[in-house]
Amino acid sequence: MDISNEEKLSLLKKMLLIRAFEEKAEALFQQKLIPGFVHLSIGQEASTTGSCAALRQDDYIISTHRGHAHILAKGGNPKYMFAELFGKATGYCKGKGGSMHIADFSKGILGANGVVGGGFPIMVGAGLSIKMRKSGQVGMVFFGDGASNRGTFHEACNMAAVFKLPVIFVCENNGYASTSPAEKMVAGGSVANRAKAYGIPGYITDGSNVLEVLEVVHDAVERARSGNGPSIVENETCRYNGHFEGDRQQYRTQDEIHSYKQDRDPIQRFELILKQEGSLTGDMAEQIKREITGVINEAVQFAMDSPLPAPEDALNGLLVNP
Repeated sequence: MDISNEEKLSLLKKMLLIRAFEEKAEALFQQKLIPGFVHLSIGQEASTTGSCAALRQDDYIISTHRGHAHILAKGGNPKYMFAELFGKATGYCKGKGGSMHIADFSKGILGANGVVGGGFPIMVGAGLSIKMRKSGQVGMVFFGDGASNRGTFHEACNMAAVFKLPVIFVCENNGYASTSPAEKMVAGGSVANRAKAYGIPGYITDGSNVLEVLEVVHDAVERARSGNGPSIVENETCRYNGHFEGDRQQYRTQDEIHSYKQDRDPIQRFELILKQEGSLTGDMAEQIKREITGVINEAVQFAMDSPLPAPEDALNGLLVNP
C-alpha cells in the first residue's frame, strides 16, 4: 500500500504521543499520584499504532488491561485519559474505571478490559451487530500471548469464522504472559498458526516495524470489510517494563530488554527510516517532541485540577434505564 510522507509523519507523532503518555504515567505512578495498578506497553508502539492506522473512525476496537496505547491510537484524548487514571470526575468513565477500564463509544473504543481474554466475546457480539446492520464497519480486538490460551479466544475465533464476522484478532505478543515465557506456554509454534484450525488467515509481523504492521493489518481489515471474515494477526513485539509497575522482572534479564532497545526500538527505527527518506530532519523531530511534551503536560494539569467524583454519583451510570 502507498503511504504518503504526511501519513508517515502522523504515524511517528502517534507513537511519540503514546511513549510520552506512558512515560509520564510511569513517573506519576511512582510518585503515588495514580491509584490502583498501571500496566504499560512502552516498546510496543509500532504494533498498536500500525494496527489502528488501518481502521476507519467508525470501526470498533476492544482493548486490554495494557490499553493506554490502543485508546490513544484510536483517537483518545490524553486529558480525559489522565483524568481517568487520577480517578477524577472529568475522566472518560467519570473516574470510576481507572487505567484498565477506559471507553469512548464516539470513537469506536468499546472499552479496555481488566479480564484477560474478556474482550473476545464482546467483539464477536459487535461483529455480529455490524453484519446484521450491514454497516461496513470492522472490529479489532487486541490481546496478548497469554490470552490466546484462554477458552474465550477459541470460542470467539470459531464463532467469527463460522459466521464470517468482520473481526480482526490482533495479538501483541511481547514474549511474556505476566511472568511466563510465550515460547513455553503457547502450543502450535505461534498464535497466528492457530488460525489454521478455524480455516482463516493467520499472519506474523515484525511488531517493531510500524509500516509492516500497517500493511498486514490493512489487508486483514479490507478482507473483513469485504465480507470474507476474520483473520489473526500476531505482532511480535517487546514491553520494556514489567507486567505491572512494580514488577521486578526476575523472570528475564535486563540484557534481553537492552538488546531490543538498541536494535529494534520502534520509534528510533522509524525515525531513522524517515530521516533516510528525507521526510524528517533532526530539527523537525525535536519540534514534534516539544509539542507532544506540551500536550502531555497540559493533560496532566487538567487531570490534577479536576474534581473527584461526588459520593452521591457512585451508582450513576450503572444501569441503562435506572
